[in-house]
Amino acid sequence: MSTMSPASPLRAAPPAIPDTTSSAPVAPDGPPAPVRRPALDWRIRFAVLALIWGFSFLLIKVGTQAYAPFQVTLGRLVFGTAVLAVAMAVKRVGLPRGARTWGHLTVAAFFLNALPFSLFAYAELTIPSTLAGICNATSPLWGMALSVVAFSEDRPTRRRVAGLGLGFIGVLTVLGVWQGFSGLDLGGTVMALLAALSYPVGWIYLRRTLAGSGGSALSMTGAQLLLGTVQLAVVTPLFTTVPGSFPVVPLLAVVALGALGTGLAMLVQYGLVAEIGPTTAQMVTYFVPVIATVAGVTLLGEHLSWNTPVGALVVLAGAALTQSRARGGSRSRRGSTARQA
Repeated sequence: MSTMSPASPLRAAPPAIPDTTSSAPVAPDGPPAPVRRPALDWRIRFAVLALIWGFSFLLIKVGTQAYAPFQVTLGRLVFGTAVLAVAMAVKRVGLPRGARTWGHLTVAAFFLNALPFSLFAYAELTIPSTLAGICNATSPLWGMALSVVAFSEDRPTRRRVAGLGLGFIGVLTVLGVWQGFSGLDLGGTVMALLAALSYPVGWIYLRRTLAGSGGSALSMTGAQLLLGTVQLAVVTPLFTTVPGSFPVVPLLAVVALGALGTGLAMLVQYGLVAEIGPTTAQMVTYFVPVIATVAGVTLLGEHLSWNTPVGALVVLAGAALTQSRARGGSRSRRGSTARQA
């Protein structure tokens, strides 16, 4: 999470900006290797992935009820890394080699895992999980704006600029700016938006540094999560103390957040991208805030004003427009854009 994000969280990259929740690193360019079609239909796996990432924000909220945000993030990374370690062992995939690769993955782990996961955990101390899920959906908007600056070939079209403007209006609607932000905690909201911004910063960094490096996607994803775990393992003891008790429900929430929302979700998305391509696979992004909202309202009893779902729909519409491009552009640029697992 995704929480995704993500990620994340989260992930093969679409032609322009990668998926907003999975937070996984890039894989080498070139034609994909032949993939054996799984027994489970891709539509079912697509729905499962959307549910996992959508519920990640609820799990963060439950986890922070008993544990400090850094502890929730550390647990998330530990269990997510464990899942990928098992997958690497089963497939007999080793960790990447080379100091340069590990150096770039260290930066990626910070922007794609350690920083956004921590920011979302801290944000949900003061804002509803529904709002956190909606803020996560702004990642494509941030990504579109940043890619124009970072890559000369990512020239904005009128449609994408319109999508950026529409998304901005959607964010203001969600926040209820005409009512003084509808009583929402500004600090928590800003942290959630910064978490969403952190994902495309990490994706762009990886695209500029490790695209075409020749490493295995699973290997690089596992290394990235391992490095993120090390980063949190260093930081967490400095700002938290060992919990006096370990309530079962919040503990299970952290375990599920890591094992399902981070580890398993990355593996599922990797399979989806290999089977149906990044463009279709990334559409899961647009279901995540919807599921997060439903989960927060029905299971946590969070209040939902009319402007929240309306603004969320506007944000998603804007995000969809920023990902659109002229025919032919996608094919010509797919080879130069890094894929993520």
